[in-house]
Amino acid sequence: MKVILTDEIKGLGHRGETVTVAAGYARNFLLPKDLALPATEGNKKKLEQQKLRYDAKVAKEKDQASEVARAMEGITLVLRKKAGEHDTLYGSVTSSELADALAAKGVTVDKRRIDLEEPIKRLGTHTVHVKLHRDVTVGVTVEVQASN
Repeated sequence: MKVILTDEIKGLGHRGETVTVAAGYARNFLLPKDLALPATEGNKKKLEQQKLRYDAKVAKEKDQASEVARAMEGITLVLRKKAGEHDTLYGSVTSSELADALAAKGVTVDKRRIDLEEPIKRLGTHTVHVKLHRDVTVGVTVEVQASN
């Protein structure tokens, strides 16, 4: 079934794209949640008008994300955690702790935007990526030190 996406769906496509999906996926998930519309001429025209407004909004959000990324460049977060033998942490560093540490530095970031590929469970210096926008990702250095 051909549908036009009304929102970005990871692994499927971006807003305004026409994609072919299984009929059940469209009927039971995409259409009821208003994530897509059937691919008709009327819906295409309607979405083109909305796309102009959406593109302006996305450009503004990208500019704001770029400003935040410039503010975050060069920031090193220092976290103190209890550690055992062989520099292994008791527990791990979470995205919530990183978000709180960024807030203490004056940068507000939603914890869901912090991309921890794997939990930080060792002392040392680590790089964590923060996805501020679809096109704007910034790396933050996290230094985990042992607390006394």
